Amino acid sequence: MDQFYQYIVFIIIAGAVAFPLGFIGGFFWRTIADRKYKKLQMEEAKREANRIVKEAKNEAELQKKTAILEAKDEWFKAKTEFEKESSKIREEIRQNRQELKEHELEVNRRDDLILKREAEFTARESFLNSKEKTIRTKDNELSRLISLENEKLEKISHMSQEDAKKLLLENLEGQVRYECAQMIKEIKDQAKSEAEKEAKEIVIHAIQRCAADTTVESTVSVVHLPSDEMKGRIIGREGRNIRSFEEATGIDVIVDDTPEAVILSGFDPIKREVARLALEKLITDGRIHPGRIEELIKKSEKELDKIMKDAAEEVIYELDVHGLKPKLVSCLGRLKYRTSYGQNVLQHSMEVAILAGLMATELGLDPKIAIRAGLLHDIGKSIDRETEGTHSELGAELASKNGENNIIINAIAAHHEDVSPISMYPVLIQAADTISSTRPGVRRETLSNYVNRLTKLEEIADSFRGVQKAFVIQAGREIRVMVEPEQINDAQAEELAGQVSQKIQEEMEYPGQIKVTIVRESRYTEYAK
Repeated sequence: MDQFYQYIVFIIIAGAVAFPLGFIGGFFWRTIADRKYKKLQMEEAKREANRIVKEAKNEAELQKKTAILEAKDEWFKAKTEFEKESSKIREEIRQNRQELKEHELEVNRRDDLILKREAEFTARESFLNSKEKTIRTKDNELSRLISLENEKLEKISHMSQEDAKKLLLENLEGQVRYECAQMIKEIKDQAKSEAEKEAKEIVIHAIQRCAADTTVESTVSVVHLPSDEMKGRIIGREGRNIRSFEEATGIDVIVDDTPEAVILSGFDPIKREVARLALEKLITDGRIHPGRIEELIKKSEKELDKIMKDAAEEVIYELDVHGLKPKLVSCLGRLKYRTSYGQNVLQHSMEVAILAGLMATELGLDPKIAIRAGLLHDIGKSIDRETEGTHSELGAELASKNGENNIIINAIAAHHEDVSPISMYPVLIQAADTISSTRPGVRRETLSNYVNRLTKLEEIADSFRGVQKAFVIQAGREIRVMVEPEQINDAQAEELAGQVSQKIQEEMEYPGQIKVTIVRESRYTEYAK
């Protein structure tokens, strides 16, 4: 029992001693472990710090290199720009130096020239001074000799100086009068010649600057039909439709064998145009009977009035003419369907206005007055078939009633010399009217003359050696000559064109110009077997 208690006590004492020792040992072990752990953390932190520092150094080195490269690029660009700018500035300086050098040479040349001329002027001045002295001496001597001669003449002629002057003046007066008359005649002849030349130049300039169209009318109009069956409907039962149409329009309707067409014939172009419009409307409408014919004819008359008014207003606008009364505008529109020797009168009036305006500008006159007078000069032709009198008289009266001034009225009345002109404008209108009416191609050419001209052209071309065939085309404005390629080479073909055109000019008269075309063709044929 005592041993047991001793053992217990021993255990208790051992436990009491071991616990503090274990606590103290654990504390020391933990302290050592903490120190090792902290040491390991510090080493790890140092390694991380070293890594970060190393990366930072590498990054800084890379940025440094990048910055250096960028700086080098900027420097290189700046250097390049500087070199370009420097080169440009050097080139400008070189050019300026060259210009200054040239200018300096020019200045030196001028200085030399001025010095040379100054020396010449000095020498000439000295020469003139000596001459002046000599002339003054000779003048005094001449005055003395004249006085002596006058005294001798007075003694010889038994006349005083005043009497001699009077006689001399009388003789000189007769001679001067004769010379003046000769001079006046020469001046008049020269002025007439120059005036004629100047007038021709003015007319030529006006013609060259005027490019008006040429319209040639006829006394018939052709109306096309959708089919030949329409002819029977136009004629009507026992001809009542065609009779009603002819009575209402005053135009003859010719229905013949011409396929799908009828012809309207009449000398009054306005009535003929009304008939054409009405007949076309009847054909489109299909209802052809006397009542419908009269209705469409009245409708066509109103339509034609509007067409004529629009045509007149278009011409007035194009010529920039203002203030025309409605009656004059209406009469101008009627000229659209009036012809004179095949020439459209409204187109002719417009052309005369343009020509007169151009010539007035050349002569320093008012072109607006000339244009207005030219436009209205044939206005009387719109009513001359309805009223007695010449178209110039009727036109002047019509212009007077509609508020035109005396210059315009006189230009209309005097353009055919029926009355005396009071200004230059009637003369301009007369000249422009003549140019427009008589220039080549403006008036209708007869069929026989046209055929003869074409035949003559072909005969001239056929008369040359090597010509195979000649064809006249484009209404006689061009001739094409086919030549034998074996007889005429390319050089000879060019020469032949000149020869044909020269012969045409010598042997024929024609408006405008004729184009000569030489055609040389060679063909080579082989067969593949």
